[in-house]
Amino acid sequence: MFFTKVHGLGNDFILVNAGTGQGLPDDCSTLAKEMCDRRFGIGADGLVLLLDSGVADVRMKIINSDGSEAEMCGNAIRCVAKYLYEHDIVRKDEIKVETLAGIIVPQIIQNNGVVEAVRVDMGAPRLERAQIPMVGPAGQVIHEPLEVDGQTFYITAVSMGNPHCVIFVPDVSAIPLADIGPRIETHPAFPRKTNVEFVQVISPREVRMLVWERGAGPTMACGTGACAVAVAGVLNNLTERNVTVHLPGGPLAIEWSDNGSVYMTGPAKEVFTGEYTVYNRR
Repeated sequence: MFFTKVHGLGNDFILVNAGTGQGLPDDCSTLAKEMCDRRFGIGADGLVLLLDSGVADVRMKIINSDGSEAEMCGNAIRCVAKYLYEHDIVRKDEIKVETLAGIIVPQIIQNNGVVEAVRVDMGAPRLERAQIPMVGPAGQVIHEPLEVDGQTFYITAVSMGNPHCVIFVPDVSAIPLADIGPRIETHPAFPRKTNVEFVQVISPREVRMLVWERGAGPTMACGTGACAVAVAGVLNNLTERNVTVHLPGGPLAIEWSDNGSVYMTGPAKEVFTGEYTVYNRR
């Protein structure tokens, strides 16, 4: 199986173009866990499969390093757009990508055929509790207390096609992410688990963020998480609608437009290509 290793701000993926006739094993969940293993496999936060679509230019299937499937990933879709454009698979400035969160349309920002950045219309955030999904009474979840093993966190819940729990703190460097992240991810309030973002406001146009990703753990960046953070900042009257989100892997520019959509702009990089031996292909 031929693959391409890609990343968006250090959030790295193994990309397989399965639309070229490459066979896939019956169990892609196990395949993802094996390929994403950083000691015994290639190593990545997730496996991205490009499949044929009847409603868009391509269908993107994302499987986390733990074998679970993700609805959407902002960093992955930027990598997909760059790959499709630079490999002349879809040579358009706007590429329609089918995901479990709906059809997402990345816009290519290029110079002489080289993709310098990708701007993605991530769609409108979903804010009702049932849309996250999250248990409890109807309504939005803004600065609401959440008890975690005797500790109280004030959370804002946002869905960008996948669930996010945003927590504003004075200093993200003081957060024991590996300890608290998984406890919030698996909290009973989130029936499908959740991504967790800790956010420090630097100014109304600039924040710093750490993320614990559902199914992947701590990562260098999370595109949908950065979008959720921008929305949560506005809902809590902490930031403007245009904000730079600083992640461990670098910055993303996020805009929550007046039309309701959230736009994310950031880089994507192709690192290397290779071939992985897979048995029991269908």
